[in-house]
Amino acid sequence: VIWAGGVAVGLNSRLFERELSGIVRESGARLAWCTSETVELFERCLEAAGGGPELVTEAEFEPLLDDQTPAQAVERDADDPAFWIYTSGTTGLPKGAIHAQRCVLASTDIAAGVLGAGPEDRFYSSSKLFFAYAHANSLCAGLRSGATVILDRQWATPERVVETVARHQPSAAFIVPTLYLKLLQAGLASQLKAVRHFVSAGEKLPAAIRSAWLEATGRGILDGYGTSETNFLMLYDPDGSGVLRPSPRVELSWRETPSGETPSRIWIRHPSTALGYWQRPEATTGCFSSGRFSPGDLFLDAGDGRLEIRGRQDDLLKIAGQWVSVADVDHALIADCREFVQELGTAPFESRDGLNMIAVFAVAKDGLHERAAAALDAAIEALPRQRRPRETHWVDALPRTPTGKLQRNKLIGMRTADHEQMLLD
Repeated sequence: VIWAGGVAVGLNSRLFERELSGIVRESGARLAWCTSETVELFERCLEAAGGGPELVTEAEFEPLLDDQTPAQAVERDADDPAFWIYTSGTTGLPKGAIHAQRCVLASTDIAAGVLGAGPEDRFYSSSKLFFAYAHANSLCAGLRSGATVILDRQWATPERVVETVARHQPSAAFIVPTLYLKLLQAGLASQLKAVRHFVSAGEKLPAAIRSAWLEATGRGILDGYGTSETNFLMLYDPDGSGVLRPSPRVELSWRETPSGETPSRIWIRHPSTALGYWQRPEATTGCFSSGRFSPGDLFLDAGDGRLEIRGRQDDLLKIAGQWVSVADVDHALIADCREFVQELGTAPFESRDGLNMIAVFAVAKDGLHERAAAALDAAIEALPRQRRPRETHWVDALPRTPTGKLQRNKLIGMRTADHEQMLLD
């Protein structure tokens, strides 16, 4: 599509139909390619949207290539739109981040500048290409480096990752923290020792997972920070210290002057930064300025141009006069009880007295609920008092976006529903 001068939009077929319908409606796309497995889904979305692009399945597309001659690439300016990446929707409906032609070429700065990747390498990403992490750091960076890019039609599971790595032998693997944890829990991490570079992004990598991975494989994990709006990883932690440094060519500045232990937002400048959001003028004005982008996360100044991430503004709360990150509480708890707890997440709430509190939502491993409850209670007790969750909710699953990110706003809604049910009971 980009070669022909068009604008490409990669979509996740696991989005809710209402989200897909909204994207179809607002995009104004003329054509939509889909698989035979998802054609019925897109037909329903078109109906809900009141019409839209012409649908072409892969089975219909291949015969169209018969007897065709290659077309010349349409030349575009560096700042002309090339593709959109939709945000994951952790704080609401997904937004379309508009990326320019220059972004495709600029996405190799981590792969080449930090990993030292070249034509002899093979890149594998466990995520699909609609996700900026995979799109930039595997597809764009891989092709720009002359490397081989390994694509898999199936969705990633621990077993599928091991099978793919054994068959195609990638030198660099781009995986999300949740999947690293699942590989460790399944006892499969040691089967990936042949991979030279492991990269993590999508959410903060807990220190306990990095340590366990190093023990299982003999290799550390490079933890990166990027967004749909930056496409590639703008910041990275090379040594597991928890301190992030800028990737090559990234310029950082503060939106507000940092003050002591009070975290602040930053501005990021790099050629891969998006132009803005499609049809979201207020959001664009709030996050983009003069070629810079300001993510919703908050950071502390670690000196020498380095940063410590403290999570999103709505993930931070003051308890007993001290800033507490619910993401840090997540990591501390799962580190101590991952043997019995499948996953967990915390969310802030306000007590009847108007004080800030934390609630934890946990999923026990099958048949291990009692041991999971005991392990979680012990892990909570081991935390500093201001970080201890005051409520524990056992649930069947945590709410996540289609890219696997925890939706804390829905945890808050689950807590409210639990309390309303208790009142009814």
